[in-house]
Amino acid sequence: MGRQSDIGLVLSGGGARAAYQVGVLLGISRLLPDARVNPFPIICGTSAGAINAVALASGAGNFHLAVSTLAQMWKQLHIQDVYDASSGYFLKTFLHFGLSVMSGGRLWRNPKSFLDNAPLRELLTKVMVFEGIDHSVRHGALKALALTASCYTTGMSVTFFQGADSLEEWERYQRLGMRERIGIEHMMATSAIPLIFPSVCIGEKFYCDGAVRQLSPLSPALHLGAEKLFVVGLASKRPDTIERRHSGFYPSPAQIFGHLLNSVFIDSMSVDMERLTRVNHTVSLLQSHEELARQTQLRRVDIFMLNPSKSLEGIAYKHTRLFPPLLRFLMKGTGATRHRGTALATYLLFEPGYTRELIALGYKDALHQKEAIRRFLEL
Repeated sequence: MGRQSDIGLVLSGGGARAAYQVGVLLGISRLLPDARVNPFPIICGTSAGAINAVALASGAGNFHLAVSTLAQMWKQLHIQDVYDASSGYFLKTFLHFGLSVMSGGRLWRNPKSFLDNAPLRELLTKVMVFEGIDHSVRHGALKALALTASCYTTGMSVTFFQGADSLEEWERYQRLGMRERIGIEHMMATSAIPLIFPSVCIGEKFYCDGAVRQLSPLSPALHLGAEKLFVVGLASKRPDTIERRHSGFYPSPAQIFGHLLNSVFIDSMSVDMERLTRVNHTVSLLQSHEELARQTQLRRVDIFMLNPSKSLEGIAYKHTRLFPPLLRFLMKGTGATRHRGTALATYLLFEPGYTRELIALGYKDALHQKEAIRRFLEL
């Protein structure tokens, strides 16, 4: 048997949708000959996917235990563990926005965000074992961990990575890779959805969610040496005919904002997937022309992508009642509790009823493709 390929795991962002990724990882752990062995030496995460990435990397010495612990966290997660949804907070925030707008920012400076994710910072500080990343690298269970954030100050997409000494930093158009010791600030930065959550300062520069301006979400794993890519996406299966039947209605605020979030978190991944497919096709054509093949740096990269097999909007619609009373009232007012506006709810509904259903879906989807996954992971 030859050397096993270095497989990169790419976990995209998507707020509460990232619970689906945990289900997929649970399914994969069941397929492994030895569930303790981490099949992904290179792990890359963006936004909420970065939370899953750090948990896996810090516990890479025992893959099954790391995934199981992560699943328990998601299954017990509530909105108040991620952001402040109390009536007092919203009343204060509305007053803040009102005074700021009416006074032109003179009486009170503009708020940093619509929501306060201080509870998430507190939770991650408690549950994440950042020292485990170094431990995993030293013991050969991990080659690299990478988190991507978008820099307001420079306009660059920045990938912070921690891993083997042989890995080098890189710089390309509008993106760069920086070696740093991953910590809580990097996790908060990559998950700071613009306007919704406050930006984060790292090294005197301000950062927001890594999915913003991430032109090539697959490239960090390749820069870090991945020879194959396993991508767990969060692109929801297209809604049913209800969407088309009501297409004449003017879009609600929730539908518009959900559309924007989908374009940030999903579209760049789809475009990069198409680009890689074209590169693979070009490389295959060059294989019969040795001289031409030697003149290019292009190489074939096998890729396996798994997306939810069901509409996440449909699942969220069943659970919108789980939003706290005032937030549910606000979501209803923006149209986020109606079929056409539930895309926004799929990102913000951090409640067990919803996340557990996503975990179950991810687990089912992984086992449904178990033979293909086994072949890809060279098991």
